[in-house]
Amino acid sequence: MSGLRRVVRSGVRRRRVQTVVVGLVTAAAVTATVLGAGLLVASQAPFDDAFAAHRGAHLTVRADSGAVTEPQLAASASAPGVVAAAGPYRVLVVAFTERGGMRTPPLTVVARTDPGGPVDRIELAGGRWPTGPDEIVLSGGAVRLPPGSRLTTPGGGEFTVVGTARSISDTAGAWVLPSAVGRLDGPDTADGYQMLYRFADARTATEVGAGRDAVVAALPPGAVTGARSWLDVRQQAVEDAAVFVPFLVAFALLGIVMALLVVGTVVAGTVGAATRRIGILKALGCTPAGIVRAFVAQTLLPAAVGAVAGTVTGNLIALPVLAETEQVYGSANTTIAWWVTMLATGGVLAVVTLTAWTAALRAGRLRTVDAIAVGRTSGPARGRWALRLATRLPVARPVGLGLARPFARPARTVAILLAVATGAAAVTFATGLAASLLRIQTALTQDVADVTVNGDPDAGPAAAPTADPAAVLAAIDAQPGTRARYGLTQAPGAVAGVADPVSVTTITGDAAWDGFEMVSGRWFAAPGEAVVGGPLLTATGARIGDTVTVRIEGTPVRLRVVGEVFESAMVVFTGTATPTGRNPFEYRIALAPDTDAGAYAQALTGALAGRGLTARPSGAETDPLLLVVEGLTATLTLLLLAVAALGVLNMLVLDLRDRVHDLGVHKALGMTPGQTIAMVVASVAAVGLVGGLLGVPAGVAMQRLVVPAMAANGGLHLPESLLDVYGPVLLAALALGGPLTALLGALLPAGWAARTRTATALRSE
Repeated sequence: MSGLRRVVRSGVRRRRVQTVVVGLVTAAAVTATVLGAGLLVASQAPFDDAFAAHRGAHLTVRADSGAVTEPQLAASASAPGVVAAAGPYRVLVVAFTERGGMRTPPLTVVARTDPGGPVDRIELAGGRWPTGPDEIVLSGGAVRLPPGSRLTTPGGGEFTVVGTARSISDTAGAWVLPSAVGRLDGPDTADGYQMLYRFADARTATEVGAGRDAVVAALPPGAVTGARSWLDVRQQAVEDAAVFVPFLVAFALLGIVMALLVVGTVVAGTVGAATRRIGILKALGCTPAGIVRAFVAQTLLPAAVGAVAGTVTGNLIALPVLAETEQVYGSANTTIAWWVTMLATGGVLAVVTLTAWTAALRAGRLRTVDAIAVGRTSGPARGRWALRLATRLPVARPVGLGLARPFARPARTVAILLAVATGAAAVTFATGLAASLLRIQTALTQDVADVTVNGDPDAGPAAAPTADPAAVLAAIDAQPGTRARYGLTQAPGAVAGVADPVSVTTITGDAAWDGFEMVSGRWFAAPGEAVVGGPLLTATGARIGDTVTVRIEGTPVRLRVVGEVFESAMVVFTGTATPTGRNPFEYRIALAPDTDAGAYAQALTGALAGRGLTARPSGAETDPLLLVVEGLTATLTLLLLAVAALGVLNMLVLDLRDRVHDLGVHKALGMTPGQTIAMVVASVAAVGLVGGLLGVPAGVAMQRLVVPAMAANGGLHLPESLLDVYGPVLLAALALGGPLTALLGALLPAGWAARTRTATALRSE
């Protein structure tokens, strides 16, 4: 055993480049695997964990202050099935004015004494809870203002923003103390009560519906003006996790494949370079199993160090990612679970061990005499035909020598080719993934509009927009800089046989420009036509061309489905007027180029004064989770590129050591250091180009496979336009990434070859 230890230590010291390569490659693979597995596990149920931790409300009820009293609402806490309740809280819908005259969208403001309580414990994300009647805390949703900002109510009351908070149940857009209600009340302000409930059973829509019926029955008729189930809030969070997080598994698998490839080639190359040494060790009494164990141990020592470094790096990178996920979901998962870290690290080390053992078996099978004899010869001459052909090319002689070199060592050339191709595939996949996710977000949120004109559909008749839609559209058209516009009205609906509610959106004007993506069919063009989301088609079994009957607030409306729009919810878009008689509560506007959105919105607000509408720059906000995914994509892609470059470096180091005497001969014949670098770089340039050409189609195929699978997990069917993100110029640039990766891996060996003295190289025969 002591002799085996000396062999292992000697091998690690002598092969410093291979030792460093194995350590770095293992570190990269462990980092990618820890990130992928850890974040996937951490994101499986972030909403459910946070909902349980913060005692989220299973049902949020909005009550009419003129139809029910506070004692009656408080008594509803004893309704059958209710295990906890909070409230009643006064709730008001207010459109504030910021400094500078800009109005906010209508905010649902809830009056609470403190953020705690038996239901819906509010979590402060920054600042503090109000302590006076002139202070307010924002939820950080539609209005994002720093502490210290000032807001003014329509009645002239002023409030100072003192913090930001979040409700896991999404019960409010802002919070104040009960003593602030009088300062909030004023013209264009709708008020009522809010009551929050937790039920003994609320896992399904049926159970939540039963709890809602029990609460409604305990209150006077007409008291409940609105109710929201926690399942509606949860659905969006679950869909986000399903769409954006599982891609990490693909990167983890890529990292493991790269580790397997590079470690295998390192060990195989080391065995080939140490053939004579293996023969001598066997002649001195080492057994075949001992030889194999020695090579495996030489690999595992740096791999273990790299695994520790990768574990630490993966957890450190995950900290800001999990912090952002916590902001998005209100989750308490701030670290990767220890067992996930151990499993991911152990899995990568097991792969490295198996790969090293498989590659080292050749060393154990070598016969002693053959190993010593082969180690003294230079091996069979290969690639002479390629060398003769290269001398006829119109290139400098060193470049020709480099171009012919890959054919002399076909096995190593294939290893370099695979490493570069895998790196190119990773970059191509990452680029397509980021572009597709950005298009998906745009299609789901329809955030192409530059300016939004808001009313409040839930504020009640007192605050509902009263202006004629034609007059509003005419005012918008009259504003300089208007390029396109439309209005939308939403009403709750129901379809026979579908338990979930359906959102019916009536479009006034042309909305096709606002990020709507069609999966199939076409946009509606005539009265009675509609486009619907995929979930509704699935639930009803309807197809394009069928007619569905939607009951909108009790009135049946027959609509012919002419297209499927890319949406994640039960939605219907139509131009047919709904029977509710509602005016559009929101108008979306696209501006002409070089039009200032802030100045336009301020001018339009003045033109719409008195109509219950406020114009505001939209400012397409990127989903925070999408930013997380893009950051992780860039990080993991750089790791995989580094692994590919290390694979090239290792192969070139082995190759240059094998032909160091030939290098001395070239130098003795007059080859300059610059020509030496050109020869080494040329030996991998063509291989890198071929690797890029092979890796780009593989990356495109991965994007076409992974992105639809991610969307399917969220219940979405992707239109082709969201996948077709590669253009000819982008594909050409990605293909050139192959030779660039090869160049990065060749720079260090080329510099070493250029610095090697002629006499030293000649003595290395």
